[in-house]
Amino acid sequence: MNQEPKMREGIAARFRGFLPVVVDVETAGFDAQRHALLEIAAIIIRMLPDGRLEPAAPIACHVLPFVGSEIDPSALAFNRIDPDHPFRDAISEWDALTRILTPIRKAVKSTGCNRAILVGHNAHFDLGFVKAAVERTGFKRNPFHAFSVFDTVTLSGLMFGQTVLARAAKEAGLGWQSSEAHSAIYDAEQTARLFCTVVNRWRELDPVRVWEDKEPV
Repeated sequence: MNQEPKMREGIAARFRGFLPVVVDVETAGFDAQRHALLEIAAIIIRMLPDGRLEPAAPIACHVLPFVGSEIDPSALAFNRIDPDHPFRDAISEWDALTRILTPIRKAVKSTGCNRAILVGHNAHFDLGFVKAAVERTGFKRNPFHAFSVFDTVTLSGLMFGQTVLARAAKEAGLGWQSSEAHSAIYDAEQTARLFCTVVNRWRELDPVRVWEDKEPV
């Protein structure tokens, strides 16, 4: 007996089977293959009953530099991370990926989505470091789409005429604490709030549109 195909609902319908997850990484340089990943934070985006988006609580950890990695002192001066600080409580890349990606995989399944899609400010930078860590460790079942992203640089440039995260956040009415900036948690939280603000305001501009995918999964 043939069954009727299930229609996507909620956030799965809004983004055609993709679950947006904000990711911010702090690193020891710009090259994902050579420079150490030092900190990572992720925030799953969820949909409220009225269709608005909001960020969930962040998942985050500090990461031990992988063996043979390089450290650019100018990067450490920028993000103010001391890789050898005794209270950093850093864990290996494998453990970091397990901590960050396991809840994302569960959220993808529970929301009826097919994959997660990385949301970031200059998102391909963050995706590149996640993918490099996955490849180094042999971590299985990375939930993120291999190359597609939602980039708040583009979205905030369109909505607010600003491409710098701090300026876009201020223009969106979210405020900005310079003393907190360049920590993975703070930047991820601000990026998540910015992404939700853009999507929610766009929805307000088009209130008649019903975000429902008419194609079967």
